[in-house]
Amino acid sequence: MSGPMISAIAGAVVSGLWGLTVLAGDAIPSKLQAEAKVSQAAATATALAKVPNGSVSSTELEREHGKLIWSFDIAKPGSKNMTEVHINAKSGKVMSIKTETPEKEAKEAAAEAKEAASKK
Repeated sequence: MSGPMISAIAGAVVSGLWGLTVLAGDAIPSKLQAEAKVSQAAATATALAKVPNGSVSSTELEREHGKLIWSFDIAKPGSKNMTEVHINAKSGKVMSIKTETPEKEAKEAAAEAKEAASKK
């Protein structure tokens, strides 16, 4: 099984617990992928280097605050928290690293769902 497939499977398992969005490979909008100069694999390696012993539970390519970013939720063994790492999809630089609790993740997921519903 390839790396993205393993990440997608792991993300699907964790998403049941965290309510996360898992986007891998073909699920990432092609328009955004065409703009990214940094591949998903390269961004994943950079993000995982910032979270020792972590595993990617979800990946998203998105525009945030006007910048195209790879966003990773990374789980660490023995912790219920997630580490969110943002990588600039054009330069490959780490933009932010923050730790999020399951409660904060749930609030973010609810807010995203509400926003998506309002756009329909």
